[in-house]
Amino acid sequence: MSHITLNQINTLPHAEAAALLTGLYEHSDWIAAQALDMRPFASAAALKHAMVKVLNDAGREPQVALVRAHPELAGKAMVSKSLTAESTNEQTKAGLTNCTPEEFAHIQQLNASYNDKFGFPFILAVRGPRGSGLNKQQIISTFERRLHNHPDYELAECLRNIHRIVEIRLNDKLGYEPALGHEVWDWHEWLAQFSDAPDALTVTYLTDAHLKCARTIELGMKACGFDDVRIDAVGNVVGVYKAATQGAKTLMTGSHYDTVRNGGKYDGRLGIFVPMACVRELARAGQRLPFNLEVVAFAEEEGQRYKATFLGSGALVGDFKQEWLDQQDADGVTMRQAMKQAGLKIEDIPQLTRNAADYLGFVEVHIEQGPVLNELDIPLGIVTSINGSVRFVGEVVGMASHAGTTPMDRRRDAATAVSELALYVEMRAAQEPNLVGTIGMLTVPNGSINVVPGRCQFSLDLRATTNELRDSLMHDVLAELKAICERRGLHFTLEETMRASAAPSDAKLQAAWEHAVQSLGVPVFHLPSGAGHDAMKLHEVMPQAMLFVRGQNAGISHNPLESTTSDDMQLAIDAFMHLLQNTHA
Repeated sequence: MSHITLNQINTLPHAEAAALLTGLYEHSDWIAAQALDMRPFASAAALKHAMVKVLNDAGREPQVALVRAHPELAGKAMVSKSLTAESTNEQTKAGLTNCTPEEFAHIQQLNASYNDKFGFPFILAVRGPRGSGLNKQQIISTFERRLHNHPDYELAECLRNIHRIVEIRLNDKLGYEPALGHEVWDWHEWLAQFSDAPDALTVTYLTDAHLKCARTIELGMKACGFDDVRIDAVGNVVGVYKAATQGAKTLMTGSHYDTVRNGGKYDGRLGIFVPMACVRELARAGQRLPFNLEVVAFAEEEGQRYKATFLGSGALVGDFKQEWLDQQDADGVTMRQAMKQAGLKIEDIPQLTRNAADYLGFVEVHIEQGPVLNELDIPLGIVTSINGSVRFVGEVVGMASHAGTTPMDRRRDAATAVSELALYVEMRAAQEPNLVGTIGMLTVPNGSINVVPGRCQFSLDLRATTNELRDSLMHDVLAELKAICERRGLHFTLEETMRASAAPSDAKLQAAWEHAVQSLGVPVFHLPSGAGHDAMKLHEVMPQAMLFVRGQNAGISHNPLESTTSDDMQLAIDAFMHLLQNTHA
C-alpha cells in the first residue's frame, strides 16, 4: 500500500487532500474534510487534534450520528461480511471473527443490552493502546464494565474510542509507527511481570518482586548506554549519562517503581522509562549533552509496606528519618531488617544527599492519574503546581441511644454530624477552582441497625494549588466542624497526620516543557497536580517542573485499568528529547 504524507495533506487542493483522508471516520468523511480548514498541520498529532476539535464543536446530534454509523462488535455486519475494510481489519486483528459460539452469543447479548440502555452501539478501539489488538477477554470485560456507565459519560467514551481508532487508521495511511512508544509500552509490560501478589500488580518496598524490579531497571539502564549505573543505599536505581565536558552541572529526572496494592503499570514507571529511551537514542547517535543527565528510579514513594513515604526521593534531599528504620511491616519485619536482608548499606544513607548547587533542577514525566486530559482528548499537560495537602483523622462523640425510643429532636447522633461535615467539605471545596476535599473514611465503631451512633471516626483530606488556599479551606472546614458539634451537643477530637507544602513549577523549566509540547503541534494545556509526586520532595532543594501524559479509562490510576497509548508515550519521549536538546547548562 502506498502511503500518504503530511506534506500532501497540507498542500494539495482541499478536495484532493480530503480524498486522502477518506475512511478515517466510519461513513463520516466530513470530520476530516472540515479539519483541513485548519491547515497547515505541524504534525500528524496536530491533525488528529484538529479532527477532535471539529467533532467537539459539532454538538451532540452529529456525535450520536457518528457513533450510530459504527457497526456492532461481532455483530450482523461482521457475519454478513458488510463491514468497511478498516473495520474488518480491526475486528479480525482482535480475534472477533474467530469467536466460539458461546463467546459470540455472549457478545450478541451484550450488544442488545447496551443498545437498549444507550440507544447507540458500543464502540471500542479494539486495536488497543499499543495498536496490536486487544484479546477477546479484554474486549468482553470492557464491554461488561462500560454497561454500568452514565449515558453522557458513555457517549463521550465512545467518541474517545472513535478518535483512538482514527489515530491508528491515520498512522496506517501515513506509514507511521510510534516505534519508541511501542518499546516503552513493552518495557512497562516487562517490569509488570514482577509482583508481590500472583493476581495483581503490587510491588512494595524491598520485597522479592521489588528487588527484581530494581535489578531489571539496572540492567535496562546499562543496555541503554548510561555511563554509570548503581543501586544506592535505599534501593534507588541511579543512572548517569555524562556530559560532553567534565565539571558540568546535572539535570535530574525520574520517578518511582514501587506501586500501591493492585495498582497500575504506568504510575511512576513512565517517568523512568521515557528518559531511559531518550538516553538510548542519544547514546546510539553518539550525542552528548552540555550537562549530565541523572535518571533516578526511586525505590519508594507510595508508603505501602511502611508508613514512610517519599523514602527514595527524601533520601536525596537529606530527609531520611532514622526513626523510620524501626517501623514494622504487617509481618513485624522492621525496615532495618528488610534493608540488611536486601544488602543495602544503611550507614551510607547520609551520603546520598545531593548538593543542589550542582543541579540545573528536576523534571518528571508522569501519567496524569486523573480525568482532565482524557476528557479534553489532549495527549500532554503542563503541570503548574503540585497541590499542597493536609490530612486529619478524627472522631465525633455523641450519645448512643435506642433508635426506636429516642425522639429526633433529642438525638446526639455522631454519624449525621460527620455526614453534615462531608457535605460542607464538598460544597466549600467546589466554590473555588483547584480545591479538593474528601472524607474518605467514615466508620461507626460497633454500630448497630437499631442504635443511634454515639461515635463516628473519620478521615479528612484537603488539597489546593497553594498553601494559602489550602489553609483557608482548612480553617473554614475546622470552624464548621466546631459549629456542627456545638449545635448538636457533641464533642470531637482531631489529629493532623500529614501536611505537605504546595510545589509550584519553576518558571524556566515549565517554559521548557511548554516549548517542547508546542514543537509537537499539540495544544499547550496547563493543569495542577492533585496527587503528590517525587518532584515535591526535590522541590525542597531545587527547581522542578512536571509533564503529564493522558491516561485512558477516565484517567483512572491506582487501579489495574490504568492505561495509556504508545502514541501518547511517543509524544512524551519526543517532548523529553526536545527539552534535553534545548536546555543549556
